[in-house]
Amino acid sequence: MTLALTVGRRRFLGALAGGAFALTPRGTVAGMRRSAAAADGAVRLGVASYSLRNLSRADAIAAIQALASPWVNIKSFHQPYEGMPAELAEGRRAFERAGLQIVGGGTITLAKDEDDDIRTYFEYAKHSGMPLIVIAPIPEAMPRIERFVKRYDIQVAIHNHGPEDGFFPGPRDALEVIEGMDPRVGLCVDLGHTARTGVDVVEALAEAGDRVLDIHLKDLRDLAVKESQCIVGQGAMPISAIFRQLERMAYGGHVNLEYEIDADDPLPGMKESFAYMRGVLAGMKVEASIADR
Repeated sequence: MTLALTVGRRRFLGALAGGAFALTPRGTVAGMRRSAAAADGAVRLGVASYSLRNLSRADAIAAIQALASPWVNIKSFHQPYEGMPAELAEGRRAFERAGLQIVGGGTITLAKDEDDDIRTYFEYAKHSGMPLIVIAPIPEAMPRIERFVKRYDIQVAIHNHGPEDGFFPGPRDALEVIEGMDPRVGLCVDLGHTARTGVDVVEALAEAGDRVLDIHLKDLRDLAVKESQCIVGQGAMPISAIFRQLERMAYGGHVNLEYEIDADDPLPGMKESFAYMRGVLAGMKVEASIADR
């Protein structure tokens, strides 16, 4: 594909996404969610608040609203672990008052196979209104973590961190550890880190199947190089193929943008990333409607 065609396609996809949000009734929670659902279809695009780590909670909330996504996975920068139950509840309400739905929290490191340590984070999640915790555990703690999952009815999703991760470089490493566990124990597939392990990310999603409870999405110019992260749509990540695979799987979780670059001013790049992703989804809808005729 020529550069001109590539740029033209990206502008077209962005225009599709922009049109979908031109009439957003921003004054209502329901309006934001209806607009997001209409634009995103079966794939629900959310925000990992780690992307906004250098912003205060209030500024992070405003940024997420500007992205017109109602779904957020909260990192401790915006909901500190040390908060008392009442403080955590107030933090939860701050997101909810802004029309945002907390779909998870983390990544949380679980480095001890001890009840007291694990309980601390499940209590944190409970008071924060998190239905899911993205975790970076030690493998030997997983049976104990599973017991807390059953006790609290809170899902956990193991986050893979690529070749540098001594426990879970890719999704398959986590699948081996959680085999036979409760279905509420699953994976948060970080697509960027997965690609850096040298596997096909679409095949990795297909293999993980129903164990995929959450997804962190980022783009890389070079799928082997961590430092090559870029605005989604400007790299080599097969975004369209990923979304098509998620539709085939009837994936019911969220695809949370984890934008790790431009930490002091992330919003412009995040907006462009969302525009591209929504454009891809809009294009898929058009193709599906034509195929149904």
